[in-house]
Amino acid sequence: MFSTMEDTAGGFLSLFNVEFSRTSVTLTLLLVFLCLFYWYSVYPFSVLSRHGIKHPKPVPFFGNIFMFREGFFKPLTDIINTHGRVCGYYLGRRPVVVIADPDMLRQVMVKDFSNFTNRIKFRFATKPTTDSLLMLRNEQWKRVRSILTPSFSAAKMKEMAPLINTAADALMNNLNVHAESGEAFDIHRCFGCFTMDVIASVAFGTQVDSQNNPDDPFVRHAQLFFSFSFFRPLMLFLIAFPAIFSPLARFLPNKRRDQMNGFFINIIQRIIKQREEQPPHQRRRDFLQLMLDARTGQDIASLEHFNTEKQTDENDHRSQQTQPSASELENSHPRPEESPMKRPQKKMITEEEIVGQAFVFLLAGYETSSNTLAFTCYLLALHPECQRKVQEEVDEFFTRHESPDYINVQELKYLDMVVSEALRLYPPGFRFAREVDHDCVVNGQFLPKGMTVEIPAGFLHYDPEHWSEPEKFVPERFC
Repeated sequence: MFSTMEDTAGGFLSLFNVEFSRTSVTLTLLLVFLCLFYWYSVYPFSVLSRHGIKHPKPVPFFGNIFMFREGFFKPLTDIINTHGRVCGYYLGRRPVVVIADPDMLRQVMVKDFSNFTNRIKFRFATKPTTDSLLMLRNEQWKRVRSILTPSFSAAKMKEMAPLINTAADALMNNLNVHAESGEAFDIHRCFGCFTMDVIASVAFGTQVDSQNNPDDPFVRHAQLFFSFSFFRPLMLFLIAFPAIFSPLARFLPNKRRDQMNGFFINIIQRIIKQREEQPPHQRRRDFLQLMLDARTGQDIASLEHFNTEKQTDENDHRSQQTQPSASELENSHPRPEESPMKRPQKKMITEEEIVGQAFVFLLAGYETSSNTLAFTCYLLALHPECQRKVQEEVDEFFTRHESPDYINVQELKYLDMVVSEALRLYPPGFRFAREVDHDCVVNGQFLPKGMTVEIPAGFLHYDPEHWSEPEKFVPERFC
């Protein structure tokens, strides 16, 4: 009897121990999971603090992304004014260092630019945008950039001027109709159609009259590019959990994205086939053709073109000397060990890369150009005395020239000042960023490899340390 009771008690204790053991394991696993979850949500947001960079307090998983629901310009200005000219924030889990100090920017963008050539990497990006200069990295970026540089020489720009003038003539005809009607109209829409026509003609090799046919398939598919929002639920999850959702976003079916990409890829492939069947003298001299020439080796660039400070066009050299642009300065500092001046560029541009660069034109040229034109007209409407000066200069210009071209349009000095001031007040690219290629120190500030450095161009445009009365429209600043 006692033996039976002992066996029963032993069995009960054994069962209790098993259950207790299972509960302990479950609780332990849950505790470990909670600890890892906490670490995942908090640890990435200590990067800026560890390097002594001041920043607003982040929200777990999402960082400071919700600060930018109404746009980036004002929140970014507030961050700089609150935390200093070297500060930071978290774009999701990504730490971003904002540098608003000109001396540090000179070191980043000129002296040490070889360490900052790469832009932010978007894991969820797909072709053909991944083949564009905006997404290419390191040696692949240098190769494509060096091949494309000759396509932007003054001589090549002159060849494309007639294509731009055709779209400009259509714009003027439409504006004349509105002017004669005496009724109010949306001039920004007119400028959007104009830039769309130019991009379609120059980059995609196709004629699109979006000014008179806004329902053209090219226009409808192009507008899908600009319906993007950071604050869609999927984007928020991509930002909060990039390692998990980025691969899913790339491979999950996306009918609208695939339809848009397929449309433009088919257009370019069809145009390429047509060009290959045409005699060389019958081919349109547009940007697409210049890339095709580079692909076939008819206009190959060596890496000496990478140093664009030394580029001069034989036809322009006699007329004027121009200062290198910011983008040219970016690319004027290859690594010494590469000896780029002596090494020919043997690799050609691929068809996929050609499609990618056409996408760059659409992404970078549509809204930026149309917005600049609209803001310039808006500022001239607010300042009739400046409008009068522009009108007088243009009228005098047409007493000497029948039509504008790449060379003679540079005689419009006051118009150039007006556009420059409009770009200062309303910069289309008011922030841009680069990734740190390897650990470095910039003016005493340590920047670890992989960190994002942001240049707040918009803030600098309104910085009273560099501009007197920065809120005012004063074209003479650029005389």
